[in-house]
Amino acid sequence: MYAVIKTGGKQYKVAAGEKLKIEQITADVGQEITLDQVLAVGEGEQIQFGAPLVSGASVTVTVLSQGRHDKVKIFKMRRRKHYQKRQGHRQNFTEVRIDAINA
Repeated sequence: MYAVIKTGGKQYKVAAGEKLKIEQITADVGQEITLDQVLAVGEGEQIQFGAPLVSGASVTVTVLSQGRHDKVKIFKMRRRKHYQKRQGHRQNFTEVRIDAINA
């Protein structure tokens, strides 16, 4: 069984037992969270789409860790204008394990 969930402005196709890095959620490590924005649920060739969400469906996840991704370096330059700008960014993430899909 799999589901398509929406969290942090992004959509993910998930199945039970998978590990996933999503946008940061304020939760403690080891805490169970229920994600209720489920866009689709499928099993084999049967699939159920929501309009826009599947009613009564949810995904239970466990928070494994909180962390930060690798640094992304941004470099802007205008040639012949003596303009250079360096900037870096590290995005926060929450690593979760998909425990169950409730449809």
